[in-house]
Amino acid sequence: MISTFTMDADWLEFNPNPSQPVFHLPEGTVDAHCHVFGPGSVFPFAPERKYTPCDASKQQLFALRDALGISRNVVVQATCHGSDNSAMLDVLRSANDAARGVATVAPDVSQGELNDMHACGVRAVRFNYVRRLVDPEPDAYYHRIIDKIAPMGWHVVVYFEAADLAERWNFFTSIQTPVVVDHMGCPDVTQAIDGPEFGRFIRLMGEHENFWSKVTCPERYSVSGPPDFNDAVPFAREVVDRFPDRVLWGTDWPHPNLKGYMPDDGKIVDLIPRIAPSAVLQRKLLVENPARLYWEEG
Repeated sequence: MISTFTMDADWLEFNPNPSQPVFHLPEGTVDAHCHVFGPGSVFPFAPERKYTPCDASKQQLFALRDALGISRNVVVQATCHGSDNSAMLDVLRSANDAARGVATVAPDVSQGELNDMHACGVRAVRFNYVRRLVDPEPDAYYHRIIDKIAPMGWHVVVYFEAADLAERWNFFTSIQTPVVVDHMGCPDVTQAIDGPEFGRFIRLMGEHENFWSKVTCPERYSVSGPPDFNDAVPFAREVVDRFPDRVLWGTDWPHPNLKGYMPDDGKIVDLIPRIAPSAVLQRKLLVENPARLYWEEG
């Protein structure tokens, strides 16, 4: 039986013809944060989802990768697929070791399922605390998952918004695996970069060396908007300057749940020299750090 889905009426589809970046990505660049959606007729969306997106297939992801000059991808399980990781795993199986995955699992996931995902290239699980997307679970729920994935050398990815960090601080800092924070914790860029809220995130990174940050998604928290995102860039630059060995970059393609406009992925690439101005910093951000976290074993 073929499943059919109608995307949300206000859903913005990704730009099918991004511009060619002016900035030339170094060989080995990893897009460390991207997604696939469906196609819904092949990989049905989860009944409990809070949005229905457009289809965004592995073929379209690979086309973007090649067009921008990206070498490898880290595919993050999309919330619209819940804990059915089939679409994400299909990308990994098709990528010839040029992709890794971040899964969503429940505490009752079996060791056999985890082993199969590891063989495909999954290296992390994601905990989402953004309430418009999911309903967060109690800490004990996530601890049960951590107990299963930590012996495999996997890490944890956390997605939260800036105002949530104080509430989650004790749980986050109890995690002993590496922890990757999505999008710098979505800072409020109308506040001062040296103010208490972003200062809390900087303190998290500074006091806990197992924490990493993706300096991604200016289109999600910028107020000034495209194409320059002038209010968001200084926050990313601050994180790269302070923690050059624990930062990652990604496109966030196909940019789920954006309202108002859809970014040009070529222009997103062109922001990189503004947040990592030297060749040394660029290579750490784009090549060395993600390779160490996702491709090195042991």
